Amino acid sequence: MKHFKILFAGLITVCMTGTLLAQAPVTVGGAQMYATKNIIQNAMNSKDHTTLVAAVKAAGLVETLEGPGPFTVFAPTNEAFAMLPAGTVDNLLKPENKSTLTGILTYHVIPGKWDSKMLMDKIKEGKGTAQLTTVQGGSIWTMLKNGQIMLKDEKGNMATVTISNVYQSNGVIFVIDRVLMPK
Repeated sequence: MKHFKILFAGLITVCMTGTLLAQAPVTVGGAQMYATKNIIQNAMNSKDHTTLVAAVKAAGLVETLEGPGPFTVFAPTNEAFAMLPAGTVDNLLKPENKSTLTGILTYHVIPGKWDSKMLMDKIKEGKGTAQLTTVQGGSIWTMLKNGQIMLKDEKGNMATVTISNVYQSNGVIFVIDRVLMPK
């Protein structure tokens, strides 16, 4: 019985430690991201995602991404948006381009709460590549390259996940280094 109590206490400690570690805040863009906050609340605090936040506001998607979800968001950094051809972001933020902007942004969102383990399991199941359907209705493909999760958009462009498993109250964020583009 004594051994059982010690084993049980050890198991409880491991489980609690794992839970605490999984919920520890991750720093993105100089700000801590908290699992108790929603996608918008956390993204607004990241210095690396000011362009994304401005785009989400211009597209009228704030309320949606504050909602219950769950959503998995592949969040391009400011640097990723800066890699687009000159004038692209400014043009997309114009009211007359709201539907195009909405399509691009929702192409970065997958329904459900996916973490890197789930993505890697799906990649393994797909023998090296997993096809995911976005909220926009298009497809993105995910794969591993040199141990990093990579995404390929419908135009063949590749993005690298630079920060994974940023847990939110309504989903998960993966920081990426390129803007994904639908057809």
